[in-house]
Amino acid sequence: MLTNPLAINLKVGLEIHQQLATGTKLFCQCDCNENEEYTLVLSRSLRPAQSELGIIDPAALFEFKKIQSVKYHAANRTSCLVEADEEPPHHVNRDALESALIFSLALNSDIFDEIHVMRKIVIDGSNTGGFQRTMLISMGGFIEVNGKKTGVQSICLEEDAAKLISDNNNLREYGLDRLGIPLVEIALEPISGTPQEVMQLALGLGRILRASKRVARGIGSIRQDVNISIENGRVVEIKGVQKLEQLVKVIEYEVIRQHGLMIIANILKNERGIAEIRIDNRIVDVTDILRASSSKKILESLKDQNTVYKAIKIEGFAGILGYEPYDKIRLGKELSQIVRFYGIGGIFHSDELPGYGISKEDVDNIGKKLAIRSRADAFIIIGGILANVSSAIESLIQRLEVVLEGVPAETRAATQSGETVYIRPRPGSARMYPETDVAPIKVNNLLLDPLRQKIPRPIEEYITELISNYGLNKKLAEEIFDSQYLNLFGKIVSSTKISPTFIASKLTEDITNLERQGYDSSILTQERLIEIFNELDHGKIAKESVTLLYQMLMNHEIKDLNEFESGIETMTEHQLEEEINGILCKHLDTIREKGMNSMGMLMGRTMAVLRGRSDGQKINAILKRKLEQIVASEKQ
Repeated sequence: MLTNPLAINLKVGLEIHQQLATGTKLFCQCDCNENEEYTLVLSRSLRPAQSELGIIDPAALFEFKKIQSVKYHAANRTSCLVEADEEPPHHVNRDALESALIFSLALNSDIFDEIHVMRKIVIDGSNTGGFQRTMLISMGGFIEVNGKKTGVQSICLEEDAAKLISDNNNLREYGLDRLGIPLVEIALEPISGTPQEVMQLALGLGRILRASKRVARGIGSIRQDVNISIENGRVVEIKGVQKLEQLVKVIEYEVIRQHGLMIIANILKNERGIAEIRIDNRIVDVTDILRASSSKKILESLKDQNTVYKAIKIEGFAGILGYEPYDKIRLGKELSQIVRFYGIGGIFHSDELPGYGISKEDVDNIGKKLAIRSRADAFIIIGGILANVSSAIESLIQRLEVVLEGVPAETRAATQSGETVYIRPRPGSARMYPETDVAPIKVNNLLLDPLRQKIPRPIEEYITELISNYGLNKKLAEEIFDSQYLNLFGKIVSSTKISPTFIASKLTEDITNLERQGYDSSILTQERLIEIFNELDHGKIAKESVTLLYQMLMNHEIKDLNEFESGIETMTEHQLEEEINGILCKHLDTIREKGMNSMGMLMGRTMAVLRGRSDGQKINAILKRKLEQIVASEKQ
């Protein structure tokens, strides 16, 4: 496995998509908050349109083949006829425009004298009209992080997409509450560097945005897309990276995946002498053959009379579909990801057969029907509803025809584990056209001069203020500034008597540690966190209970604080002393041997029993006092 991405000339272009903290949406006056429930439903069927040059965007065409209808859920407070694409857009949100201009000034970017609204074709269902409105605000400029300057390609202001609720084969469902929220997109020039350097660059750019106090905070409010390429490979766009630590994993995985595909291409070209991959008519129906198989999955699917199974012959590919140049990097896995978009679970291929209930006799019969005469040849089996199979085969053939290129240009999505999965081809230049319902916006010094006073100060000044105002150490000040909880931190500090250091650590380190263990932090809404600290401030829960309370909420063991408080009894001082006396009695031999040096071990044993039932400092004080008494009596 590769250990140094620089060894293969890694290049990464970073794009930040950040929601803006405006009261209303970009082209209407609807609220920007998410709905807990929806009251309206509407449906759409989308199709791609030709550009002014008569070209259909390949990404739009791919999405069109996957879905037939889309259902949208809405509520009056957060969406109107604009989101439903039943009314022209209103004037551009002034606050959002000013925010995009401030970011352009902060990054030394060249702002255009006139800003035009464009339509960008998107027919995956995330926009009711089949397009996203976007404005190019500025180009050029730079950001400096750790003494290194990185160029800015462009800064855009655009609508956020609708929120995906479900994706069930040919039907997708979205919530319109997120559609139209103002979003700034900042694209940086590609850099050569390590994944950690890219993460630091993303952190630096994010800090500038947060320092402005004009951006939304919280899960889903910022997303990073990365364009990744290695030497002799094409650019692959990775969408939807939400966390910085995930960004590093995604880049590392993608480097290995792309290099693995280059290795496979070189084997086919240089070792097997394959100059061109042609499928032609090497596709046959093998449904009747597989009816005799013992595969439960296949037999279950064939209960539907519309299900068919087809096999595709690929000359010279024996051993290639299942070959792993790196762990879990296989061409067969790449092909399986493509067919899943057509409601098909995956593929079978000859490198893994016989298996999965498909016998050697089945394999031989399929080989005969495909006229396979060489051990060097391979085949793929794909099954499902005929229309879906036909579309999936078309996409499979397109992917197989570019295997010799190594890394095809495509768009992929980041997963929580740090891997990436195929979602569609890269969009082309034919997806943009003018929005005729919104007039161009003039930009002059009369507009820009007041905004120059709002450019964020150097980040170091904000960190110093946090240290000075709240007594935080530098590490904790940086963590709370970089977190989604900075504004919440200030609210809790100002409304309670709890130590700012304690609040900051619970909002950053504790939640992050639980997230790394797989707990769902989306449960900890701002309202719920405020409630927790208020209960702590009024003495209804102990400081030691906070992390345990987080864990139980995030693990869905309890629904609210009432369940927690009723399940954990707060102990009186007398009850505490009784419990601690019992623990000390069990460890008298250790106390006689180690004296006061046994305090750490005893505190650990005590907290294992009493955690969440009383304040840790009180437990420590009682334990220390009683231990001193025992040690003193032993010396007499």
